Amino acid sequence: MSKLVSTPGQGILRNALTVDVEDYFQVSALADRFPREKWPNVLCRVEHNVDRILDLFAELGVVGTFFVLGWNATRYPQMVRRIVDDGHELACHGYSHELVTAMTPEAFRTDITRAKKLLEDLSGAPVLGYRAPSFSIGAANPWAHDIIAEAGFRYSSSVYPVKHDLYGMPDAPRFPWKLASGLTEIPISTVHIFGRNWPAGGGGWFRLLPYMMSHWRIARVNRDDGRPAVFYFHPWEIDPNQPRVKNLPLKTRLRHYFNLSRTEGRLRWLLADFRWGRVDDIFGDVI
Repeated sequence: MSKLVSTPGQGILRNALTVDVEDYFQVSALADRFPREKWPNVLCRVEHNVDRILDLFAELGVVGTFFVLGWNATRYPQMVRRIVDDGHELACHGYSHELVTAMTPEAFRTDITRAKKLLEDLSGAPVLGYRAPSFSIGAANPWAHDIIAEAGFRYSSSVYPVKHDLYGMPDAPRFPWKLASGLTEIPISTVHIFGRNWPAGGGGWFRLLPYMMSHWRIARVNRDDGRPAVFYFHPWEIDPNQPRVKNLPLKTRLRHYFNLSRTEGRLRWLLADFRWGRVDDIFGDVI
């Protein structure tokens, strides 16, 4: 049993700025090209790109929440410490970036518990939030939310209430909702138009569509719904110089590489056009 929770805005709303800290070769769409056993031998660019993001955030005076993959934290502990030292919230993206839909409950528990402990040991900061790889929690695995709560997390941001070929739970609430376990689910933002939910919270849509579409959708969530938006992106999305994988299907190639050279500029516009903050701050009254 769950219930919708309210986070009414006061004055000009602040939105939740989130970063999923995974490298270009760790995305689910390229899993067949980069099996996990080969990751140690692949050129990593995540630390460099996170440094660029942190510099950008510092320049523009914004803070956000970084959902860090445990595998990356193990290799780049200083990256984790800088995130915290710069005033951002440290949150968990699991350890191995395996889809929750492909894991048993026992394997999922082991993965998120390992990652949470690692991040807290490295940073000395509590880790309250978790986000599933590729938003892979939905109607098929409701047990995952209970395990997240049992692991000691206060909130999850793992549900995308849209219809998508790879993920999504279109019938889920569009705004934060609390489960019987006490865990709060904070979904990625959508707008409801023509009887269905459409993405409003970043990801590939931020690169694929003109910037003003993202601006309009976030503004609509703030204005018409009176709610903070939840926006996300990945470090590899500001990196047009990342190694290119050859012979990918057209859909995968478009989703991963289209407009990489424009993403940083669009981020600058977005960060200047809206007010931003950390998930644990903006939704602190419901988590």
